[in-house]
Amino acid sequence: MKTSIATVSLSGDLAEKLTATAAAGFGAVEIFENDFLAFDHGPREVGQMVRDAGLEISLFQPFRDFEGLPEPQRAKAFDRARRKFETMNELGTDLILICSTVSPLALGGIDRAAEDLAALGEIAAGAGVRIGYEALAWGRFVNDHRDAWEIVRRADHAHVGLILDSFHSLARGIDSASIRSIPKDKIFIVQMADAPKLDLDLLSWSRHYRNMPGQGALPIADFMAAIEATGYDGYYSLEIFNDQFRAGSARQTAVDGRRSLIYLMDRLKAEGRAMKGPSERDPLPAPARTAGVSFTEFATDGASAEGLTDMLTAIGFRHAGTHRSKDVELFVQGDLRVVVNTEMEGFAHSSYVVHGTNVCALGLRMTDAPAALARAEGLLATPFRQTVASGEQDLPAIRGVGGSLLYLVPQDDALGRQWERDFALEPGWDRHAGAGLVAVDHIAQTVRYEDMLSWTLFYRSIFDLSVLPTVEVPDPGGLVRSQVLETADGSLRVVLNGSQSARTLSAQFVSQFVGPGVQHVAFRTNDIFATAKALQASGVPLLPIPQNYYDDLEAKFDLPPETLAQMRATGILYDRDEAGEYFQIYLRALPGGFFVELVERRGYRGLGAPNAPIRLATQSRLSQPAIPKL
Repeated sequence: MKTSIATVSLSGDLAEKLTATAAAGFGAVEIFENDFLAFDHGPREVGQMVRDAGLEISLFQPFRDFEGLPEPQRAKAFDRARRKFETMNELGTDLILICSTVSPLALGGIDRAAEDLAALGEIAAGAGVRIGYEALAWGRFVNDHRDAWEIVRRADHAHVGLILDSFHSLARGIDSASIRSIPKDKIFIVQMADAPKLDLDLLSWSRHYRNMPGQGALPIADFMAAIEATGYDGYYSLEIFNDQFRAGSARQTAVDGRRSLIYLMDRLKAEGRAMKGPSERDPLPAPARTAGVSFTEFATDGASAEGLTDMLTAIGFRHAGTHRSKDVELFVQGDLRVVVNTEMEGFAHSSYVVHGTNVCALGLRMTDAPAALARAEGLLATPFRQTVASGEQDLPAIRGVGGSLLYLVPQDDALGRQWERDFALEPGWDRHAGAGLVAVDHIAQTVRYEDMLSWTLFYRSIFDLSVLPTVEVPDPGGLVRSQVLETADGSLRVVLNGSQSARTLSAQFVSQFVGPGVQHVAFRTNDIFATAKALQASGVPLLPIPQNYYDDLEAKFDLPPETLAQMRATGILYDRDEAGEYFQIYLRALPGGFFVELVERRGYRGLGAPNAPIRLATQSRLSQPAIPKL
């Protein structure tokens, strides 16, 4: 698959955009005219910069309001085109995009447009370039790729072809099957963009809310499958107008863009809907199957470790062993494994220096760890390796949110073999029920708001995770956007939280933490009331929930009085849906904002979203300095 990206999709100046495009592995770049006009080098120099970066120019765009004009505007449009062809020759590209007119002066008519394109095709042939005609979704007369194709067909010129753009077609609900009858040699380039479903005018929707394939709600796979059915073998080029992307990292956006195209093509190949020529690589391994969190690793130092281990012990963990060659301790409760790393060098120490005490790594139980690593690398994840001592287990890992690690742990090694190789273990180390915690229910990672789409794509493309509808949760300081990804059996749930407001707890965590990371871990118990009783006996500081919440709960649900009394006394929150019940307890946050949640599920599949505003308001109130008494 030949991949390209438009410079308008990226932040920075033209030089930064070219660097990011090349680094992400694209083969070509579309030069958006405004990026070129605002740059302080001429077309020959820009063309050389592109080639020096190892790229081609797939397209120069856009050329607006050309067809159907009366005189003298028609002659002026042809003159403008000749000047653009000269610029293209100096840039070193042979294709320009002509988008359907929105000019109030245009006269319309398919034959008139075809005659104009045919005449321009003759001029283009003399200049050694080609023109591609595209139907804008908001075009005055032509806003459907079927009409654009009819104009190109009637123009009947070798240097005149069609440009297809997924947004312009799918935003109008045009059936992608209509593409299958277009000859592949008349499709000059394909532009790809997804978008969320929004009730907006087409122009505003397009200019501000496009996103990468797989990040939105348009039937982008059907569109690409129709293109593939024609035998098309040219560039798939990303043209993404998105305010977040233009404010974010050009390098990250470029990586996301190429990852999205690889992911989409892999899906089509796996479904048998993409062309499979002998020169194309085999499909990636299937989405990596996970069976939940194998272990949670904290990075800290000797002084801070005591408070962390006291908290772990208070919620039922016991010390189970010491690493054979590193300053690393293992804590166990049932099948749960928590690692406390106080090394003074290496990855964990670097993570501590940057973030303070934090969850620096997660182990994920993988059905096939080598295949998971191969898929992750194929989707541009960054692998991680560090030196291990002889006889110790060398686990594959990839970089995750905030530079943290995701270890890909073979499922058979997750509970025993991994720890027996690397740790001096205490007798009966793996037989400790503690406070009844049995598994990691979910991991909540707080990220920058502008990176939420990026990390959603990262997780859904590599792992066997489905994306649930986005939820916006009220925080006293603003709204927090929450995105949940989960396996079909619920063994792994990842929650991504981000906020545009600097006053929310999520934003404050990113600021204080010096970047995104794991803000809380939720452990699951099979008996929340027994666990709460054990925690109270250990003196664990639980989050106090206002009594007004329980008064409302009593009115909403027919809970037994004795159950409600226990919940009031321990700060247990509650929700119910058609599948079952959900109970939650929160511990008070540690310095830096990390906190632990304990949950019990009784068939319930959600995450207690109705309770999130109560939790956030309480945490926010407790995080504020006390008002001095007069």
